[in-house]
Amino acid sequence: MMDKVRRKELANIYKLSFPCMGIYSIRNKITGKQLIGKSTNLNGALNRHRLELRLGVHRNPDLLADWRLLGESQFAFEIIDQIKERPEPDFDYPSELDKCMAVWRAKIPPGSSLSYL
Repeated sequence: MMDKVRRKELANIYKLSFPCMGIYSIRNKITGKQLIGKSTNLNGALNRHRLELRLGVHRNPDLLADWRLLGESQFAFEIIDQIKERPEPDFDYPSELDKCMAVWRAKIPPGSSLSYL
């Protein structure tokens, strides 16, 4: 079992580390349809979507309906674009996320046959 000092040290390292931020996809492996989103915490966002789908309370009714019909194994939760840490202390990460999201929206526009939005 890990001692308290080591656990506290690891917690501090985690808190100070650069978060995994960028663009994620929840992709239907059968139809190719995707839900594309952005987050400053990619792992947290993907975990939240997975939990909401498992509980049957996801906010996207089309995605939830496909999830119920096809099952969890037919969906891929993927990080498709990641923003790297920049040396500039005032770098505008939210703006960079918006730019990345615009690129992915152009590839998979909302309302298209490949989008859950």
